[in-house]
Amino acid sequence: MSIKRLAILGSTGSVGTQALEVVALFPEKFKVTVLSAGKNAQLLIQQALQFEPAVVILSDEQAYRQVKEALSGKSIEVLYGDDALVESMRRDDIDIALTAVVGSVGLRPTIAAIETGKDIALANKETLVVAGELITQLIEKHQVRLLPVDSEHSAIFQCLVGEEQNPIEKIILTASGGPFRGKGRHDLENVGKAQALKHPNWNMGAKITIDSATLMNKGLEVIEAKWLFDLDAKQVDVVIHPQSVVHSMVQFQDGSVKAQMGVPDMKLPIQYALSYPGRFVNDFKRLDFMEYPTLTFEKPDMEVFRNLKLAYQALEAGGNSPCVLNAANEVVVEAFLNDQVGFLAMSDVIEETLCQLEFKNNLSLPDYLHYDQESRRVARSLIDRIVK
Repeated sequence: MSIKRLAILGSTGSVGTQALEVVALFPEKFKVTVLSAGKNAQLLIQQALQFEPAVVILSDEQAYRQVKEALSGKSIEVLYGDDALVESMRRDDIDIALTAVVGSVGLRPTIAAIETGKDIALANKETLVVAGELITQLIEKHQVRLLPVDSEHSAIFQCLVGEEQNPIEKIILTASGGPFRGKGRHDLENVGKAQALKHPNWNMGAKITIDSATLMNKGLEVIEAKWLFDLDAKQVDVVIHPQSVVHSMVQFQDGSVKAQMGVPDMKLPIQYALSYPGRFVNDFKRLDFMEYPTLTFEKPDMEVFRNLKLAYQALEAGGNSPCVLNAANEVVVEAFLNDQVGFLAMSDVIEETLCQLEFKNNLSLPDYLHYDQESRRVARSLIDRIVK
């Protein structure tokens, strides 16, 4: 196999750093061309010195100046801003773009990469949540591959290898349940960010960890699964699986169920997306069933964790509803992390934002970007009322 040339968007985040750990294990198979980050200048400098990409891009101006000065003696181009990130995806020395940025900011660079023939290793679920119809049309038009990196969607993807002739009856996405599994609404009235950030199984960034605590992360994955695997809402189930060993399952039309299993470790789905269709030998920890003698499954409580219900409703409504849901969620999570809104109030703001925004179907990219911004404006105004 020839060397795959990689762009890693969000290289200083949880998925990005683990992706670079995978790359470091296989220097004969991967070459990093582009790295992008937000504010973490020091880590990006270390990554640039180790992997020597052609380009690094930052979204924070102060961090950009810091990195530019630190790399001034190197033949590494240092760029700043969202437009630079989009343009970097059009380079002809990229084979696959791993999109691991958080939020809808990943949409434009992902589109640029697809339009110029790059395969996408997708860890930025918001891209499909916001504009799934547009993205799938572009994937088809440009004949590139969309390879899921989320552990749940990677599990489904792996279960479907060799099953191309067998239609899916449904898929079953597993969720750990987060730190508040089994709690009632009264238990959650006064929880703060310190409690919500204590995920029982996974080490992730703050935004995704809060989404896991509210079950919005699973809601976004339900919407993502619709577009990845061409399903409708009724074909996507969610079950709570506290051990996080069964990463997800596929049920076929004969009733047979296939599951993909492994220890809770993102490096495996990252490696599979980058190495697909092959599987590289590694020394990652193996699943020992004696460490997990009992695997349990529960029904999610969508009355307590209303974000999951709101996500299903947005998926069924279609049009701009998932875009509005995602934008409002990004705003409320930031507000929660800044102690401006309570845990349960996040769902109230998201629901009210969905009610206030007009419904629109058949959207273009400018439409998606417009409703993304409008949803943020409405959500912030609702939060301002709560704060006052």
